[in-house]
Amino acid sequence: MTAQTARHSELIELSVADDFSAGFSEEWLMRVLRLALAAAFPRDTAGQVSLLLTDDAAVRELNRVYRGLDETTDVLSFSPSHPGHWEGDTEPTGELDGGPAAWPDFVLPPEEPPPLGEVIISYPQARRQALAANRPVERELALLMVHGVLHLAGYDHLEPAETARMQDREQAALAAIFPPQEVA
Repeated sequence: MTAQTARHSELIELSVADDFSAGFSEEWLMRVLRLALAAAFPRDTAGQVSLLLTDDAAVRELNRVYRGLDETTDVLSFSPSHPGHWEGDTEPTGELDGGPAAWPDFVLPPEEPPPLGEVIISYPQARRQALAANRPVERELALLMVHGVLHLAGYDHLEPAETARMQDREQAALAAIFPPQEVA
């Protein structure tokens, strides 16, 4: 499944590997991503964001190249404004499958919003985490989408105060995505 939408100076692109497209709709993914963007960025922020739901191998390779960690992770965020942290034991190779791994400089048409970044989620890892936490995979996926978008906006969790601030934003976004049921 691949979808693209442009509205109010926002451009969202979804890419979901066919193996992982069952169980949730494109509309649901767009709604969650919009709510995540609303939680992370000021209301008038224009920008482009892409979401990729893929497998463990793709996420592991990106994690190895861009973070120095040769392991699967749940979510990666790539922002042109907020670089991630290199955590590997060796110096970055700067290569992905033998080629350069640097962000190219793109020239955008004047009417296009600037890139906010990319969020890449390992759907199998999200499923495993949902099972381990005894929660629906949709909730885990929404949490990872929100978490990834918050990283695009510069939120982090390296220090306790940063972690608390980021978790507050995550919980606010999740409350908008999954409103509490009214008790009669």
